[in-house]
Amino acid sequence: MRIVTATAVALALVGAAAPAATAHQPATDGIWRTDGYGLVLSIRNGTLQEYQTTAVSCIAGDTAQRTGPGAYTTPGRTVLTVHTRGDRDRAFVRLDGDVGERSLHRTTELPDTCTSSAPEGPFASFDVFWQSFEENYPFFAAKGIDWHAVRDRYRPTVHEGTTPDELFAVFSKMVEPLHDAHVAVWDVDGDGDGDPDRGFAQVRPGTVRPDRDLDAKVKKYVVERDLKNARNVQDFAAGRITYADLPGGQGYLRISGFGGYAGDAAPYAAELAELDKALDTILGQERIRHLKGLVIDLRINGGGSDAMGLHIAARLTDTPYHAYSKRARNDPADPTRHTRPQPLYVTPAQGPRYTGPVAVLTGGSTVSAGETFTQALMDRPGRTVRIGQPTQGVFSDIMVRKLPNGMSVWLPNEELLTRSGRTFDGAGIPPHLTEPVFTTEEFDRNKDSAFDRAVKFLRG
Repeated sequence: MRIVTATAVALALVGAAAPAATAHQPATDGIWRTDGYGLVLSIRNGTLQEYQTTAVSCIAGDTAQRTGPGAYTTPGRTVLTVHTRGDRDRAFVRLDGDVGERSLHRTTELPDTCTSSAPEGPFASFDVFWQSFEENYPFFAAKGIDWHAVRDRYRPTVHEGTTPDELFAVFSKMVEPLHDAHVAVWDVDGDGDGDPDRGFAQVRPGTVRPDRDLDAKVKKYVVERDLKNARNVQDFAAGRITYADLPGGQGYLRISGFGGYAGDAAPYAAELAELDKALDTILGQERIRHLKGLVIDLRINGGGSDAMGLHIAARLTDTPYHAYSKRARNDPADPTRHTRPQPLYVTPAQGPRYTGPVAVLTGGSTVSAGETFTQALMDRPGRTVRIGQPTQGVFSDIMVRKLPNGMSVWLPNEELLTRSGRTFDGAGIPPHLTEPVFTTEEFDRNKDSAFDRAVKFLRG
């Protein structure tokens, strides 16, 4: 569901200071601005309305309805939980499937841009597009991109008669030099189903974007080549997870994504239940009693929920440890200023846990949550080795921003830090042991050097 115009809602709310909470009015009712993320949330009468803001714009985003104490559910069944901690002017919001939470501070009114007529036309869409990156994208300096020079080059090519096709081409050219797999431009076709008619996105040069065709090709190759003598080969979670017992006492766990376990658009709770069902079988007490090593294959992994990665990591340790810290850009004018780093931890799961040696297989098609899971295993107690090629190099959650002309853009605004403050954005997480990953030569010669190296490592 969408609000027809942001202005109609905004005019009803502007200037209304937040009253004290009553028995019938939750303490979180009111208007809130996030630290970082460029969002304003209006919570009134059981409805949460998101506004996506920049210095030049305010566009109504998602709407959610209250479905429990502090819980709001979007039409897409994403659950947001909003809560306070004693201070009525501070609050926190958490999204199901995300890790960490976002800080909110109370404000008395919506930004002026939310209460004035929204600009329209190609110039308005260009300016919101450019400003969204200017205020949120963290990696211009690291990538050697002068974003102001990009604006100066491309804005003169836009005019009142610029068509959607032409504007889509302009936006695509503007972000192409970023080579960022978490950056995309989408154009909705207008037929009412909300599906994009076209999109522009790319991966780091020299890597391949994981998709269903690549996943199916590689899975078939691995089963026929690497698992031909394995026992108990079994798929779980709608085929996104595969497990097998290898000759010699090692286990093989292939994860092609951190989601899609319970069908399309399933709520996070259903996804998590399917994951636990798989892990209860894969890492049951009887198996881990005899398991001498575990290969975790993430080489074709399209990402998904970071929280699911931490959930799996919790089955691989008896000792709590720091996984990574998350921070977001927090000053529209200064890309060096961030929110306070929020530490995230791996906490041992209840029940059976495997704590023996692990070999993690990665490559350029290890993307997003596949990478945060890899990072969450870096400080895992016990022997853990990474084998293959560097990961893709995109770790942030994706910000989805609407444009005045109906297009939308994806971009990152976060960094995930190691204990020493290092990030792996751009270059990806490097392996300890370098091996080719699904190259033409490997396929032609019926080789899987990374898998063979992992088995050799685990056998000691």
